[in-house]
Amino acid sequence: MSASSTSSFDAIVVGTGPGGASVARELARAGARVLMLEQGGAEPLTGTLGQMATMAAVPGKGAFLHRDLSLLVRALTAGGTSTINFATAARPPSSMFAAHGIDLEPMLAAWRAELPMAPLPDALVGPMAARIGDAARALALDWRKLDKMIRPQACRSGCWRCVYGCPFGAKWTARELVETARTHGAVLVERARATRVLLRDGRAAGVEAVVGGQPRIYAAARVVLAAGGIGSPRLLQASGLAHGPAAFFSDPVVAVMGSVDDLDGGAEVPMAAGASYHPEGIALADLTLPKPMYQAFAAQAGRFDRLFAHPRTLSIMVKIRDEIGGRIGPRWVDKALQPADRDKLARGIGIAREILDKAGARHVFASHHFAAHPGGSVRIGDQVGSDLQTAVPGLYVCDASVIPAPWGLPPTLTLLCLGKRLGLQLASGG
Repeated sequence: MSASSTSSFDAIVVGTGPGGASVARELARAGARVLMLEQGGAEPLTGTLGQMATMAAVPGKGAFLHRDLSLLVRALTAGGTSTINFATAARPPSSMFAAHGIDLEPMLAAWRAELPMAPLPDALVGPMAARIGDAARALALDWRKLDKMIRPQACRSGCWRCVYGCPFGAKWTARELVETARTHGAVLVERARATRVLLRDGRAAGVEAVVGGQPRIYAAARVVLAAGGIGSPRLLQASGLAHGPAAFFSDPVVAVMGSVDDLDGGAEVPMAAGASYHPEGIALADLTLPKPMYQAFAAQAGRFDRLFAHPRTLSIMVKIRDEIGGRIGPRWVDKALQPADRDKLARGIGIAREILDKAGARHVFASHHFAAHPGGSVRIGDQVGSDLQTAVPGLYVCDASVIPAPWGLPPTLTLLCLGKRLGLQLASGG
């Protein structure tokens, strides 16, 4: 089935990340005629730096620089950022959503029964992650294995491709939901840049998009924006449905690195284990990166003397829950760290340095921060209700932009739960 410039559907989902893909799958399973619009492509993942760069490093589209030079990256591809993330399944913040009358526990149970979601077996925990974990526990830190959305039987020990896009089918991505939706009749249009939401009599009526350089109009009485924490507020702005630029959180991340003399590695599954300090909003985890990314971080920090130390370098991720602020405009993204954010990063970096010192690392340095999970820009309780519907009947938002408050942990599982909930709600006529 294909979509023409005058196609009509029961629902249009803009974006195929975890939120949008899960909505589309539930609707398609229920027999609805569903159109998925994806700004990127759906070529098979090759696990190469070149492919990842085309998906997530195009300035102004997949990559943005904040005012304080923090890099923000999003993936424009089928499956969204789930294709290049570290496959960590963090439990949704139940109390945050319960405050808005949203119970995600039934959805969480359903996903846990369906998806690969468990700590890595010891055989897949690399020597660098193990060294970091041993040091953290020796300091009496609550360092535990993290749930990973990885199929151990397909994962290759010593591989480094998680962040580039796993070509072996070991790492779960939202592409699997996209394909299931297609087997139930949903239509996927690749390289479709949605430009605005169409209204009729005050209700959602469809989407205008540019496909192959040509304008297209797709009609549907229900439209779900799932273009991400940057893309969805921009679409609302372009449609005249937002009040000025949107503020957001970005989950800033710093990599703290130090070298040891008795390891020779650098290729293993990142974020095998870590620790979270929920009251403070600080999270740490091992973070073994591919060599080019490590070298970029070392150069960014001015540590050119460490450019060739990758096989011996232990890396720890420090991530914080930042305050909502900044602005997302039509062609720009602007957000600077607040004093409280800088204090949290300093606290996390201090803990990471203690771990690396315990692990016997030398030449320790920290990278500049980058943004991990932009969201909170179309928050529940602010611009959408607990049903994820905007003030426009028939127009919904389901991605990281609706998370009602800063959280500081990977949102993939939360978005899957929200997407399943919305998909079932719409499929039942709600």
